[in-house]
Amino acid sequence: MGPGNRPLDLDWLEDFLTLAETGNFSRAAEVRAIAQPALSRHIRSLEEWVGVDLVDRTAHPVELTAAGKKFQPLIQGALSALEAARIKARAAQDLASASLRFASTHSLSILFFPKWLGLLETRLRLGPIQTMTDNSHACEDLMVQRRVQFLLSYGHSDVLGKLDEGQYPMVKLGDDVLLPVTAADAFGDSLFKLDGPGVLPILEYSEASGLGRVMRAKLKHLFVEGAASASLPNVSVIFTAHNAFLLKSMALAGRGIAWLPQSLIKDELASGALQLAGLSKWHLPIEIRLYRQSSEMTPAAEHLWQIVSGQA
Repeated sequence: MGPGNRPLDLDWLEDFLTLAETGNFSRAAEVRAIAQPALSRHIRSLEEWVGVDLVDRTAHPVELTAAGKKFQPLIQGALSALEAARIKARAAQDLASASLRFASTHSLSILFFPKWLGLLETRLRLGPIQTMTDNSHACEDLMVQRRVQFLLSYGHSDVLGKLDEGQYPMVKLGDDVLLPVTAADAFGDSLFKLDGPGVLPILEYSEASGLGRVMRAKLKHLFVEGAASASLPNVSVIFTAHNAFLLKSMALAGRGIAWLPQSLIKDELASGALQLAGLSKWHLPIEIRLYRQSSEMTPAAEHLWQIVSGQA
């Protein structure tokens, strides 16, 4: 086996550095707490791995060859880097073990998560917290990949998501409702109405959105082409996004009707900037949910779950 593919033992490097420092095989063996013949074999094996002599054995005390002198500081740096990598890796593991890792959909990360976290802190010492914010499908993938311990998202009892199908434990943290809203016209009335005439422009959630999943399941007849009738309006989807904040901006700009969480638009409803576009039959109750990993989590995560699930 040539030097290019011969296994390298890190002990050989430590032995070499000790020999370079002491200048004596016997003293180096004593420092390394091994027999001198073993240390000599290690140095020879290292030289075979490198492919050149590193030590001038004819000199007293032992000196390094030109190759050895070049090799010494590089090896010192490599071993220092390995030790630093080990320390950082263990520190990262310690941090991950102690921290709480959440995934949250965009709107809930702003509308709900900060206040809910503040309430938790009155009962639990939380420590470091990592939060990843994305659309519902991406957040579910983070849970399946075990990159987070918890997922905060909207849901509906009649509409199963990936985590529901996977039977991940879940607790309901609160309620909200999707309201069909539109900008106000010049007279302060709804610019578009679901019981109004003509083709109504709809601002819809994308396939990646959990709210879109609820909308399409509960209002599926509304979005079937040619479904317009005496009881169903004629609609046309003109804009699609997975972010409720973007759909809110489009609704405020008068672009169409959007189903938005009431918690997101309470100020605009109060000011009249947004108006209801339909009666209560078009309102969709939704739940604010917290999912957890099915398997055992860190003590900090398990303690949090006990509190939110009413077990503590």
